[in-house]
Amino acid sequence: MTIAEGCILVACLLPIACAWIAKARGFGKPRGDGGFDNYNPRRWLASLEGWQARANAAQMNGFEILPIFIAGVLLNERSQESQALIDGLALAFIATRIGYIGAYLADWANLRSVLWLIGAACCIAMFFVG
Repeated sequence: MTIAEGCILVACLLPIACAWIAKARGFGKPRGDGGFDNYNPRRWLASLEGWQARANAAQMNGFEILPIFIAGVLLNERSQESQALIDGLALAFIATRIGYIGAYLADWANLRSVLWLIGAACCIAMFFVG
């Protein structure tokens, strides 16, 4: 497995981590007391506010950017010409995603947007470096 392929796994797990962060305060509480509602989780998640709502939004955005990242890695690796560069772009993407999640949770909108843009640029660059 290449570094970039390992980054695919990490990128797939990051939105799941965000979901856990969003749900954290609801675990262990009864549904009637505002605890996590496993019978209707989407409605419960939509009712969140503050950092929990931002964690849920980061989860959704993580799933939205995932296809272009996976496609960029796999298509570029097929060419087998620039593995070090694709590994570097994949690592940079993961770093921006972790920063993005942190910025989202902290409610730093401008930094979050810059990190999203850099991460998206890493994905797009993967299509052209092979």
